[in-house]
Amino acid sequence: MTSLPGLLALLAILALIGTAATGLLRAATEFDLLSVWADPYLWSVLRFTALQAGLSALISVAIAIPVARALSRRRFPGRTLLLRLFGLPMIVPAVAGAFGILTVFGRSGLLADLFAALGLPIRPNIYGLAGILLAHVFFNMPFAVRVLLAAWGTIPAESWRLASMLGLRGADLFRLVEWPMLRRQLPGLLALVFLLCFTSFAVVLTLGGGPASATIEIAIYQALRFDFDPGRAVALSLLQVALCAVLVLAAMRLTGRVADEGGVGRPVLRDDGHTPAARTIDAVVLVLAAGFVLLPLVAILVEGLGGIGKPILASAALWQAAGRSLAVALGAATLALVLGWALAHSIAVLRIGRRRRRLARLFELSGTVVLVVPPLALGAGLFVMLLGTADLRRWALPIVAMVNALMALPFVLRLLVGAAELAQHRHGRLADSLGLSGWARLRLVEWPLLRRPAGFALAIAAGLAFGDLGAAALFGGDGNQTLPVLVAQLLGAYRLQEASTVVLLLVLMGLALFGLIERIFGGPSSN
Repeated sequence: MTSLPGLLALLAILALIGTAATGLLRAATEFDLLSVWADPYLWSVLRFTALQAGLSALISVAIAIPVARALSRRRFPGRTLLLRLFGLPMIVPAVAGAFGILTVFGRSGLLADLFAALGLPIRPNIYGLAGILLAHVFFNMPFAVRVLLAAWGTIPAESWRLASMLGLRGADLFRLVEWPMLRRQLPGLLALVFLLCFTSFAVVLTLGGGPASATIEIAIYQALRFDFDPGRAVALSLLQVALCAVLVLAAMRLTGRVADEGGVGRPVLRDDGHTPAARTIDAVVLVLAAGFVLLPLVAILVEGLGGIGKPILASAALWQAAGRSLAVALGAATLALVLGWALAHSIAVLRIGRRRRRLARLFELSGTVVLVVPPLALGAGLFVMLLGTADLRRWALPIVAMVNALMALPFVLRLLVGAAELAQHRHGRLADSLGLSGWARLRLVEWPLLRRPAGFALAIAAGLAFGDLGAAALFGGDGNQTLPVLVAQLLGAYRLQEASTVVLLLVLMGLALFGLIERIFGGPSSN
């Protein structure tokens, strides 16, 4: 029973982050950062980044509250399907979701066609802040719904029975029963969604519309890829890391404990919302929310099918990009799973076997510290570190895979820790008495319980890496394009028909990869 695997994983994580940090700090001494800090452009970028993240978080959570409340008190045919629909934006690549938003709400989109059919001279322009907000709500509102719905499920059944006995209805029921739960959950949820939008890259790159809508990540990308201004990139990266550290600490401090997704479908005994007005309001809320999520997904499918037979499908560059995306996804997922298992194993040994909870907490925090270093800042540090000393083109895909592995590690670790602790609690002493260690212990003791969460973690990590546009855009120059980079290039060149075909291929391959991995590894677990 040893914590050596976790220690090795921790050293590997620190080595990669340390290399990037060394690159940033070394470059900081080579450039006049004071002049960069005094640049008004940097502060305008910071203001817009905070503005779009704050508005995105507020709108996403504000919409999620009535949707989650309606789902918590309604049982209807198709409810499970609706919850699965709300899960799709979490695994759809960001660049594909942005394309769906553009197809529905853009100047030539479905909404513009509807206005034209009604004789209204309205041509919506969603490039800029409006498009960024729409896309961020598309991705984060369903996530917030699932978090809040799980939180609603934690309200004790006794509270609902007591409220029914007291005849609480409407505003009184919300104020006395539901609001205390929301008051605990909303600060952390807002901080988490703010952090996700603060570090958003693909959405802003696709829908930003110009320098006026640049965020910190876009400014880093432009400084390295177009302006070749390492000094500005380093200053922005250091600023982003410092701000993300504050945001992560705030999110960790504010986020309350909620039930996991397994509790989303748990019946809740409540005796409210039976009036015609309440039923109508809930129905309208759910239909509008479902339509907002479903329309971009349907648009991706319809537009993509319309491009079947186009020359782009016969392009060697397309399938080479698909192959690179698969290689990055599988490499990143494998590395994330290995690091996640090593940390989870050591956490379980320390917390359950040795009762050293503080040390176990340190290993657990090491798996989430990567949230402090956003992928583009990490990539920028590695970019500057390798600049002039190595062939960037040769190292591009391995670096993209390593960066994506670190970005997926918090999700992987969250999924594996519970199963690893359960295996240690159930079978740890017996395994120790039998002298089981290493591969034999993993195969006979841990794997039966780890198999299903490990399969889901591997699928999540592969799906995230397959659709990544952050590090891939930084290193994916000519000859190294992945599918998301190819989509961004096609959209930037206004080759929308070809982009629609590649987006559909990206989504279908990503979903197929996710489903295949989960099916292979998601076998029956030991009970």
